[in-house]
Amino acid sequence: MTIDRLVMAFAGSFILISLLLSHFHSPYWLWFTAFVGANLLQSAFTGFCPLAKILKSLGIKPGNAFN
Repeated sequence: MTIDRLVMAFAGSFILISLLLSHFHSPYWLWFTAFVGANLLQSAFTGFCPLAKILKSLGIKPGNAFN
């Protein structure tokens, strides 16, 4: 699995988990959803993603989006 796919999998998982937590625990979890979405948006424009840097340092094979 490449860095690109792992980043998308992490982001999707965090969004779904935070939506479930906001429904069952506290609506303040929606701030975490907004944070993940904002990070995805800025990485689309800048090409910088903290998780991609971490995964690259762990030796995961890069994909096309995060080199």
